[in-house]
Amino acid sequence: MADVLVVENVVKTFGALRAVDGVSLSVREGEVFGVAGPNGSGKSTLFNIITGIPFHADSGRILFDGTPIERMPPHAICRAGIARTFQTETDFETLSLFDNVKLGTVYGHARGMSEEEQRRVTRETLEFVGLGGDHDRPAGDISVFDKKRLMIASALATKPRLLLLDEPASGLTRPEIRETSALIRRLSETGVTIVLIEHVLPLLLTVSNRLMVLNFGQVLTEGHPKEVVKNEQVIEAYLGKRGDHGRDAA
Repeated sequence: MADVLVVENVVKTFGALRAVDGVSLSVREGEVFGVAGPNGSGKSTLFNIITGIPFHADSGRILFDGTPIERMPPHAICRAGIARTFQTETDFETLSLFDNVKLGTVYGHARGMSEEEQRRVTRETLEFVGLGGDHDRPAGDISVFDKKRLMIASALATKPRLLLLDEPASGLTRPEIRETSALIRRLSETGVTIVLIEHVLPLLLTVSNRLMVLNFGQVLTEGHPKEVVKNEQVIEAYLGKRGDHGRDAA
C-alpha cells in the first residue's frame, strides 16, 4: 500500500520546550495508525502541526499524497482531504446536529455541493455514526458520547481520505468505548485512512494496524501493537522503571 501521509523530522518548540522533537512517521493508505504516549508526550501537538490548527511546525516536512502541506493554511489542508477531531468536544451548541454536520459539507469540501447533496451527505453521515434519530436536537443538549460522535460526523462530512481522531474514547463508559471501537472499524472498512490518538489502550490494540509511542516529544518505538506494549521502554514511560513503586512504598 502507498503512503498517504509522510512526516519527516518535524519539530515544534514553545520557548525551551521541544513539544515535538524530530518526529518522523508514515501512514499507509487504508490503515489505522495508532499513536500512544503519556500526557504531555506531544501527541496532540503532532495533530496540530499536521493540520495547521492552530499552528505549523517550526521545521520538517509533511507530505499528503506526495504534496508538501506543512505551510498550507488549515482550510486548504482540509479541502485537500484531511479532517480531524479534538480532545475536547467541539460543536455549535445552539445549532442542531443536522446543521453542525452540514457545515462540514459547506465549508470543508473541495468540490462544491448542491443544497440537495449537502442535505443527503449530512443525513447519511449522521446515520453512519448512530445519530440519525436525533438530527433536530440542539448540540448543547446531547451527551458527551453523542458530542464525540457528532465531531466525527462533522469531520466525515468533508469527505476526507485521512481522518485524525484525537482521544475519541476519553471520558466514555465501557459500553460507549466498545461502540466507539466498532465505529472506527466501520470507518476503516469504508477506505478512510485513520490516525488515532488514544489513552484507552484496549481500544488502540483492537483497532490499530500499527502503533507508535511518543515520549517527551520523540518516537519511543513503532510496530505491531501487541509487540509495542511489551517493549520495556514503553512500560517504563507509562509506569516508571521497575522497582520505583517498591521504593515509593518503602
